[in-house]
Amino acid sequence: MRIAIAGGHGKIALLLSRLLNDAGHEVLGIIRNPVHAADVETAGAEALVLDLEQIDPAQLAERLSGVDAVVFAAGGGAGSGAARKLTIDRDGAILLADAAQQAGIRRYVLVSAMSADDFDPEKAELPVDDSDDARVFQVYLRAKSEADAAVRERDLDWTVVRPGGLTDDPGTGQVSVAEKLPRGSVPRADVAAVLAELLTTGRGVRAQFELTSGSTPVADAVASLG
Repeated sequence: MRIAIAGGHGKIALLLSRLLNDAGHEVLGIIRNPVHAADVETAGAEALVLDLEQIDPAQLAERLSGVDAVVFAAGGGAGSGAARKLTIDRDGAILLADAAQQAGIRRYVLVSAMSADDFDPEKAELPVDDSDDARVFQVYLRAKSEADAAVRERDLDWTVVRPGGLTDDPGTGQVSVAEKLPRGSVPRADVAAVLAELLTTGRGVRAQFELTSGSTPVADAVASLG
């Protein structure tokens, strides 16, 4: 398969690129900063330099010609401010969904966040003082929740993955997946392994689930999604 990953320089994306490349797939890492191209290429992906905040769905669809599946793993990132949680985490995910439809790409895997739907509507309204971390986090959850809902409405073979707290610990290869889980954490390496399994097996179509560390092997966990 040829798979495009939005947010191609992110930690999960780089790990996923290596897994997919090792399995014989072609990977495109979508990045905004050309300085990051070398890291993306080292991970086994081709760098596709474009700005999700400065491109429309038709233009993006053209750049995605020949792609079989897309992954949204982009985000404003730490310190990016509340407004960019909406323009990247929400609007970027929707943009990729619309572009995928225009390009005839059915498979869409979206990396979201645990408990995204539990945001406080009042605290998640802009404007928000970017030094108020608690309110910025509420905007982040709102962005993820609204992106998830918009993608679920599209006629795509979507999967929404909602990981718990992300760590840089080594992957264990064992996870828990369910529509709702107790709060927990998960290594980014295990998130990447789940994404790779979803893409390569075709499992989890039209499934939304939370993901934390657990005791079920990744392949079995993904197989349980149908």
